[in-house]
Amino acid sequence: MSKATSAKRLMEKAVCLAVIVLAASFFVSASQASEAKEHESQTKEKGFELQLSQDLKALLNQEMNEIEAGMMQIVPAIAAGEWETITNIAVKIKNSFILKQKLTEKQLEELHHSLPADFVKMDQGFHATAEKLAHSAHRQDAELVNFYFYQLHSQCIKCHAAYATERFPGLKEDGHSEGDHH
Repeated sequence: MSKATSAKRLMEKAVCLAVIVLAASFFVSASQASEAKEHESQTKEKGFELQLSQDLKALLNQEMNEIEAGMMQIVPAIAAGEWETITNIAVKIKNSFILKQKLTEKQLEELHHSLPADFVKMDQGFHATAEKLAHSAHRQDAELVNFYFYQLHSQCIKCHAAYATERFPGLKEDGHSEGDHH
């Protein structure tokens, strides 16, 4: 296979992924209008109500907006093979854009006491995946970059479906499955 054919196939894959991610991101972004309620309550199925101070809610909302903006910047960077850009954004996501920099000790303690164990586990997995994305981009491995970006995006959806259905009602599971929807 020639370099031109290989590059064309890679570009086609990247463009296809970008279209899928942009469509999904549009759906998620449309739900962002209700930011003030994002972490206010958990789904009834989890039986967990998250009570956070207004300043901590604001920081978490700011964090989610930064992650979303970073994810949206990664899409065209993948298609263009801008590995350094992808690496830098993925490292920022891994390290948390805002929370590690702006949380006071009191807020950190409040956060740790308010979050359920499953949420913390999902969050740790998300940041670990961001690190893998950064590493793959640093190695300029387009296939792994696409894979880890997809994983990162899937983790966003899974967390929102479990812990933010008030903010993202389109992700709320209705309890019955009609088979495979792929």
